[in-house]
Amino acid sequence: MNPKILSVRALEILDSRGNPTLRVFVSLSNGVVTGASVPSGASTGENEACELRDGDQSRYGGKGVLKAVANVTQTIAPELIGMDPVRQAQIDHKMIELDGTPNKSRLGANAILGVSMAVARAAAAACGLPLYSYLGGPGAVRIPVPMMNILNGGKHADNSVDFQEFMVMPIGAPSFAEALRYCAEVFQSLKKILKGRGDVTAVGDEGGFAPNLKSNEEACELIVKAIISAGYKPGGDIAIALDPAASSFFEDGSYNLSKSRQGKKTSAEMTALYRSWIDKYPIISIEDGLAENDWDGFREHTAALGSRIQIVGDDIYVTNTRFIERGIAEKSTNAALIKLNQIGTVTETIEAIQLCRKAGWGFVISHRSGETEDTFMSDFAVAMGGGQIKSGSACRSERIAKYNRLVEIEAELGESAVFDNPIAALKR
Repeated sequence: MNPKILSVRALEILDSRGNPTLRVFVSLSNGVVTGASVPSGASTGENEACELRDGDQSRYGGKGVLKAVANVTQTIAPELIGMDPVRQAQIDHKMIELDGTPNKSRLGANAILGVSMAVARAAAAACGLPLYSYLGGPGAVRIPVPMMNILNGGKHADNSVDFQEFMVMPIGAPSFAEALRYCAEVFQSLKKILKGRGDVTAVGDEGGFAPNLKSNEEACELIVKAIISAGYKPGGDIAIALDPAASSFFEDGSYNLSKSRQGKKTSAEMTALYRSWIDKYPIISIEDGLAENDWDGFREHTAALGSRIQIVGDDIYVTNTRFIERGIAEKSTNAALIKLNQIGTVTETIEAIQLCRKAGWGFVISHRSGETEDTFMSDFAVAMGGGQIKSGSACRSERIAKYNRLVEIEAELGESAVFDNPIAALKR
């Protein structure tokens, strides 16, 4: 007989920004105890599932999560005790019904997701399987190519760069372990270049450097120099991926590049800017190049650039099947970013991925700027087989933990592990 859920409890812990979040523990009748920690975003889409905060200004500036902790222990736990942990969809839908709101605002998506992930871990342990194998089956052998954030701007850094993330993708590496080395060497190369220029080498929330630059484009120039200095070929060994997070600088119908003092632009002018960069730099992917409600702009953006690069939607979709379905119908992008805490359960996240697969879209499993040491997303990325992951830079242990877990999984899979360029089909 399968073990049953014996108890569910939660703790208020801290994330990588020093803000409260939850860690949830699930105990089974056979003695298995597993836990999962919930991340938190800074650059968030307006349609994301609700992250429940206490609002008590006397604790953590109102950001405490004791209400969410209480919702786990007092409301969710009694309903799940005695259930079979392998019934992931049943458990997740029971929590959605308990909440009863469109955006999980009653119980909190942070409370619900913590339980959902901890249940998945408990079920995997009960089955004697690693999490990636339990969630993905015997075919879960594809290790994702990292999009490593090495230069930060926007809401993730106090500097003169409007765009949020400048990343490197080691598309020419033969394995994940080598891909990680490629990225780390470029990261260190960039640090030397910045130091040589007299720039600050402090890092942003996700571990990328956050220097003051004369323009957004200078970030691409510096990254190309760093790739070459590290001994790699731009565009062959290592490509560039961008996440401008354009919603963060969209104001009154235009894109205000105020941090870099480059003025206001229309949707068409932003697309023209990106086109000019694609012509000059080895850019292979752009995420959130336009704002979350600029559906017309996105459609034209993808029509203009989508045959050359991957166009990823994050804030526009928020891992929600309703918005992804609209994006597929309108051809708004050709890929989606996938974040577990945007939607709030493992089951709903998988449903979003299944839509992407059906449409022939790419998808990228992503961390958040407020992270923990939890490596659930690494196993999840292998289980889903999409071949891409965003987990931050080559520093900050909450980011490195995800990469190190992927190194472990690749070693565990041995010769059956698959590592390849997920965007190879696009015409550069």
